[in-house]
Parts: sequence; C-alpha cells; structure tokens
Amino acid sequence: MITNPAFKRWLTEVCKTIDQTALSQAIQGAPWAVPTVQTVHILAIAALMAAALMANLRMAGLRSTHRATGEVLRTLKPVIWWALPVLLASGVLLIIGEPTRALKNTYFQLKMMLLIGAIVVTLVQFSGLGSNLSAASSRWERQRGAAVVIALVSMSLWVGIIFAGRWIAYA
Repeated sequence: MITNPAFKRWLTEVCKTIDQTALSQAIQGAPWAVPTVQTVHILAIAALMAAALMANLRMAGLRSTHRATGEVLRTLKPVIWWALPVLLASGVLLIIGEPTRALKNTYFQLKMMLLIGAIVVTLVQFSGLGSNLSAASSRWERQRGAAVVIALVSMSLWVGIIFAGRWIAYA
C-alpha cells in the first residue's frame, strides 16, 4: 500500500528496533503470549461488532424500533468505547510481538486506514448523546436518510476491518 522507498527503509528500521526490545523478545519467547493476546483482541472485536451491529440496525430502522435511537445508542456506547482501548492495547502488543508481520503488511495498513474511518463515523453516530436523549434521537429520526447511510458506512468499515485483519495472516 505504501510504496515510497524511503518510507519502506524507515519502516524496516522501526521493525528491527521494535523486534530487539525486551518486550518483543518476551512476547516472542512465550509460546502462549501471541495466542492469548489474539484471543483478547478477538473477544474485544466480537463485543464491538455486536454493539456496532445493534446500533447500526437501529439507525437504519431495522431493529429495536420501539426504542428511541438515542436510547439504543446510549446503551451501546460504553461497549464500543471500552472495546476500543482493549483493541488498541492488544493490537499494540501484537505489533510489538511481530512488528515486521504487522507494520509492513499491506492488509495491516489497510486495516489501520479503515479503523480511522470507522472511529470518525462512530464519533458522528454517537455525538450529541449527552443528557438530552430526545434531541439526539430526534436528530437521527429527522435525518433518516443520513442515519441509514451512516449505518451502512459504519458496518462496511467494521466488516472491512475484520476482513483486513484476517488477511494479515495470509499476506
């Protein structure tokens, strides 16, 4: 994905530096470390994806229509915003444990770009969920077309992240 030769050389040096750290060596030396961290990463993905799917289905008007959109989003917000730091921490550990496999991988780079987009879209979705739930709900009810588009974009990004993450192992 990134083709600049100077950047590729710099990235190779970064990977070598990370690979030589004590933490990287410890992760590489413990046969249980990578599978354990991957398991935590996958569980956090599952929690985030379940919450994102429920939020997006409500925004699209396909599920939980008996509840206000803002109410559903407010209920799911903690799951998403607690899963993201767990994903960040476990992802950083996976990168430290196998820096070249991750950082130089085209699918990893794609995953990171999709993740930035997904976080931005999620921030838009969940904005305005302060104490005035009716205002947040009515915003998405009034802007039904925008809500459906945001829901579709959000789910596309999250599913793309999962696919890119899985493809890292095979590239």
